[in-house]
Amino acid sequence: MNHSIGYKREEPAEQPPYLHPEYRSTALRAPERPLVPLPHTLSEITGPVYGHEKVGPLDHDLTRQHDGEPLGERIIVFGRVMDTDGRPLPDALMEIWQANSAGRYRHEIDNHPAPLDPNFSGGGRCVTDAEGRYRFVSIKPAAYPWGNDANAWRPAHIHFSLFGAAFATRLITQMYFPGDPLLAVDPIFNSIPDAAARERLVCRLDLDHTEPEWALAYEFDIVLRGRNATPLEG
Repeated sequence: MNHSIGYKREEPAEQPPYLHPEYRSTALRAPERPLVPLPHTLSEITGPVYGHEKVGPLDHDLTRQHDGEPLGERIIVFGRVMDTDGRPLPDALMEIWQANSAGRYRHEIDNHPAPLDPNFSGGGRCVTDAEGRYRFVSIKPAAYPWGNDANAWRPAHIHFSLFGAAFATRLITQMYFPGDPLLAVDPIFNSIPDAAARERLVCRLDLDHTEPEWALAYEFDIVLRGRNATPLEG
């Protein structure tokens, strides 16, 4: 992949600010001085995507990576990856990670007193096809406490990491589920000022892609930059 891309900057209200007081940890990492814009060079807007050769045949299916089946509600997450102008982005490397159906990550620093699932690691990878399409099979994650205040709970979500046509087009974001009451009180989700932009992080139930008696399906399209861009992770 050696496409050259002309970038369009997003509207400020469509992306989370570096400092959002309700999201307490931003105070530790927000810049204290004005940012210095740097022009993009050829090396930043062209180049290979790394890691394609490491994607295995079961990496996209988080329910088949162990000897047994994981516990929880089986889901299919699918969609398209598009560039600024709505054109499909093929051969994009995608990675996801998430909590299990009890709301716990398989990570050494996660000490939430919820059970680990021996048949669920919570991570997957795939590469988009010629039409920019991707598909994951997983388990619907649960909410979990995260310590932002005395009774803070994160809504159910899946983290996405995406490499587009060049290293500079990497996007890290989160996908949420429709109708989750915790969205209204989540400071990360609500750090995005524009309501329409926030809704672009909420997937859509798609019964046409649901597999009867097996798994519900959710559609989540990702736009890298420009108009209707998917908001970055706060």
